[in-house]
Amino acid sequence: MPGGFYDAGPLSQIAINLFYGWGYNFYRKENQLRADDLMIRAKVGALLQQARAAVEEAESGYRRRFIPPPTRANPRPDPEAVAGAQALERISHGIGALEGQIRALPVPEADRMTQRYRAEAETLTKLALADEQLTGQAELLRQSVHGKDGTWLLENQALINEGLAVITESVRTRHNLLLV
Repeated sequence: MPGGFYDAGPLSQIAINLFYGWGYNFYRKENQLRADDLMIRAKVGALLQQARAAVEEAESGYRRRFIPPPTRANPRPDPEAVAGAQALERISHGIGALEGQIRALPVPEADRMTQRYRAEAETLTKLALADEQLTGQAELLRQSVHGKDGTWLLENQALINEGLAVITESVRTRHNLLLV
C-alpha cells in the first residue's frame, strides 16, 4: 500500500515536525553538547557521591573509635571527640550540598529564542570546558578523601574545605557563563 498511513515517509515527516516544534533536532551540534553537559554533570555528581561516602565511612569509624557507648562511670562522651565527629559530618553535608548544586545547574534552553539571541553552540562549548574543570576538581577531592580515616580528615580539614571552596567557585563561574 504505497503512500499509506504506515508509510515511513509521512510518519517520519510527522515525527520530525514534532521534534522541531519541541525545539529538538537530532543532527544539531548543540543537542550533542547539551546531552554531553548532562552526562558530565551526572558523572561529577557520582564522583562527589563517592567522596561523601568516603567521608561518611571515616566518620562512622571515627565515632566507633573515639565515642564509646556511655557507662555509669563515664556517661558523657569526650567533647573533643564529639566536635571531631560533628566536623566530619559538616564536611559530608558540604560535599552533598555541592553535589546537589552541580546536578541542578542550568543549561541553555533548546528553544527558538535562545537560538536567535545567543550563540548556543559557543555557550555550550564554554560550559563543557567549565564542566571539564569541575570533573577534575571533583576527582581530586574524591582521591584526597578516599580511604582516609577520620583523624586524617580532621587533620587535613583546611585542605578539604579549600577544595570545596574551589569547586564552589567553579560552579559560580559556570553559572555566570549563562548570564552573559
